[in-house]
Amino acid sequence: MKRTYIKELKDLTGSEVVIKGWVDIRRDHGKLIFIDLRDSTGKVQMVALPNHTDAHTLASTIRPEWVVEISGKVNPRPEKMVNKDESNGAVEIEILSIVILNKAETPPFDIRSEGKEINEEARLRYRYVDLRRDRMQKNIRNRHKATSFVREFYTSEGFVEIETPMMTKSTPEGSRDYIIPSRLDNGKFYALPQSPQQYKQLLMSAGFEKYFQIARCFRDEDTRGDRQPEFTQIDLEMSFVEQEDVMAINERMIIGLVQKLYPEKKIQEIPFPRLTYQEAIEKYKSDKPDLRTDKSDPNLLAFCWVIDFPFFEKTDDGKWTFTHNPFSAPKPEFMNDLLEKKNIEGILTTQYDIALNGSEVAGGSIRNHNPEALKKVFEVMGYADERIEKNFGHMLKALGSGTPPHGGIAFGFDRFMMILQNEPNIREIIAFAKTGEGKDLMMDSPSEVDPLQLRELGIELKKKS
Repeated sequence: MKRTYIKELKDLTGSEVVIKGWVDIRRDHGKLIFIDLRDSTGKVQMVALPNHTDAHTLASTIRPEWVVEISGKVNPRPEKMVNKDESNGAVEIEILSIVILNKAETPPFDIRSEGKEINEEARLRYRYVDLRRDRMQKNIRNRHKATSFVREFYTSEGFVEIETPMMTKSTPEGSRDYIIPSRLDNGKFYALPQSPQQYKQLLMSAGFEKYFQIARCFRDEDTRGDRQPEFTQIDLEMSFVEQEDVMAINERMIIGLVQKLYPEKKIQEIPFPRLTYQEAIEKYKSDKPDLRTDKSDPNLLAFCWVIDFPFFEKTDDGKWTFTHNPFSAPKPEFMNDLLEKKNIEGILTTQYDIALNGSEVAGGSIRNHNPEALKKVFEVMGYADERIEKNFGHMLKALGSGTPPHGGIAFGFDRFMMILQNEPNIREIIAFAKTGEGKDLMMDSPSEVDPLQLRELGIELKKKS
């Protein structure tokens, strides 16, 4: 008999079915043995009766998290036993036979709770068990729904989804790179991308005009609740656009996503309010202000745009560095200042960020498509011509090949989903997250490698003094 999913049972009263799933809980009342069984679509109560001798005997041996196949009859529950709060609360399965597909060791923790009371390291070590809990299933499934919405939205707007390389060149972009040694070219290294920033601009040079990607990004930096060493961006770029064009389409995407997938949530203000960087700092002491009128309402979403950021800021050693992205263009009225390398502290950039409830969830800019102006950015930062050519010569050549004006944005997708799911940190919405120290306890990584691998790579480890 064909397998039936639990979500279908409420419409099959009187039918015989075969259900496969996990034992959620077993309650032995002697003559009656109740089993709550779940699959990926829901949960249902089953009962083993003494008149089905073999099934009743086997039911008494079953334990939580065993994987079983059960043949049974869908019966209406007695009226006084109906549970209107459950999707299958009006039916129960009379067990006719049981096949044990796999036994399970005693679970390391209770997965019927929210899980937030359990030590997080234990949850991450046994993540494949932790993910079975209802809250985690909802988080990951809603993440999938959001990803699907994003793909459908941008595709309908004429964007092309293009994958960019995971093995690239190490360039100074603000954070520390994860690097990969080359076996065939000893002494040289690839880097994992901090973002697809350069590749997506090169796609504008290539004439694709509208690009997007659900992109994996890597940064070797200190972790915290809303940060992981590997994370996901909704990444996009558009040609022949101005700042308003990029802001408008992405505001529309956000509103559509919330209204379709989170109808219980309220967006505080549409269109999103706009603040200059200076206004945000002066009024809220933050460039990612929390504008909620009621901070106790978990379903209130207060989006806002923050614009007109300073292009440069001073480092601790008195040099200039970019505030967001070296590839950003200055606002048009400040282009001459950049080209002449004057009024550095006063140059404003075309950067635009989206803040949500006190967190930055997206940031982008109109890019510097003029190779001469981009070169000036690196000169302001004190880079010599040789270093500029070594690190960014490929970008300067591409921009000089006939590159249109373009701009884009990247969403911190994990952080965005964390807020939408009312979770305290992004580890709760990542299937296989790492600890706050960047460790994968389940796979026991990072780990040592075979000395032969190191020799092939030309690497010799030295003990720290």
